[in-house]
Amino acid sequence: MYKRVLALAASVFLLTVSAVGAQDGLAPLSADQNVTITFYSYNLASAGIGADGTKQLISEFESLHPNITIDGVGVPSTEIMSRTQADLAAGNPPDVAQLIFNDLDFIVNNFNATPMEDIVPVQEWAEHTEGFHPRGLALGQLNDKTYGMAYTFSTPVLYINTTIFEEAGIDPATVPATWDEVEEIALQIVEKTGKNGVSIYSPSWVAEALVMSDGGQMLSDDRKTLMFGEQEGQDAMARLQQMVMSGAHIPAGVDTLQAFLGGQLGMMLNTTAVLKYTQDAFAQSGQVLNMGKMPAYGDKPTVPVNSGSALYILSNDPIKQRAAWDFIKFITSERGYTIITSKIGYLPLRPAIVNDPQYLGEWIKENPLYLPNLEQLDALTPWVSFPGQNYRQIEQIITESQTAVIFSGADPATLKDAQDRAQALMPQ
Repeated sequence: MYKRVLALAASVFLLTVSAVGAQDGLAPLSADQNVTITFYSYNLASAGIGADGTKQLISEFESLHPNITIDGVGVPSTEIMSRTQADLAAGNPPDVAQLIFNDLDFIVNNFNATPMEDIVPVQEWAEHTEGFHPRGLALGQLNDKTYGMAYTFSTPVLYINTTIFEEAGIDPATVPATWDEVEEIALQIVEKTGKNGVSIYSPSWVAEALVMSDGGQMLSDDRKTLMFGEQEGQDAMARLQQMVMSGAHIPAGVDTLQAFLGGQLGMMLNTTAVLKYTQDAFAQSGQVLNMGKMPAYGDKPTVPVNSGSALYILSNDPIKQRAAWDFIKFITSERGYTIITSKIGYLPLRPAIVNDPQYLGEWIKENPLYLPNLEQLDALTPWVSFPGQNYRQIEQIITESQTAVIFSGADPATLKDAQDRAQALMPQ
């Protein structure tokens, strides 16, 4: 009887410890716990500043945590989902993966991603997320859990070649606020210089921003019904079709970024991820660059949609999970975002560091072209992650139907037909 009581007491003790551990999250690693974790990153696979900035993040983290080694693996953004999925199936997943926001639903339901709240101590989570922009934090959340920690990130901003503006007789300080103003300036550029006026359309996240800025939605609030082909979505694409037909918009098939860098395009809507690269190219060519917020459809508020990625913990090993969280915690800290913004060009999701001289305060004074991107953060709407196994096919139908309207003169009403076809691929 006595032994049974002891056994029962021991069982109760173990259950209590387990409950406390679940509530308190994983304990910090001790200094003598050496661990190596793999980190799949598409920035590491890029040339130049993307890889350089990421290597600096890793180096500084390892200096602070000498018992944790980061095995960084560069995987191109076009391959990182399939590579991660294949390695998961083979039983050898990365411990941390940088994956794109629009894959969120599929990752949550197929990659066994661990919610941050399930492993991070409550107080530690509260302290880390304090000062993190709530709209940024929401980007990696689904079903009230944070599966992906928002990481590299940008909104669509208007790049302006003021050298071309001057050639066309336009005040170089001009920053168009509406698409009507953009079209008027673009046509003047075409007429006066023979160069291309503007490039606006880009599939997926930029197209979503255009639809939502014209009052539409891509997906219903309950995530069951596609809405990109409703009247607002048709109107948004019809506006771009008009710019193509008028000659204001660059033709399909032209490399927009190279045309802009080469002085053959007056304006482009693009991510700030290419801002540093563009600044360097302009400095070498002697052209002058300006930036503006995403233009509006008349007096309607703009709805900037983000590009970029979140960090997911895919390991089931508690020790590696803890090391992975320590790494994520550093690279999304004030210091981490100082490196991410100043060295790579992405948006800092900790707004207070922009004016803090310890972090980005002095840097932003020297780089004011990043301000339009920062100003759009409060209006941010997440890049839509379509539900179900067929989300890639749904995205393809959306892109093909929108492109046909804009560049091939298809009737905008055909978007409703495309919406019906895509709806058939949604989870039933």
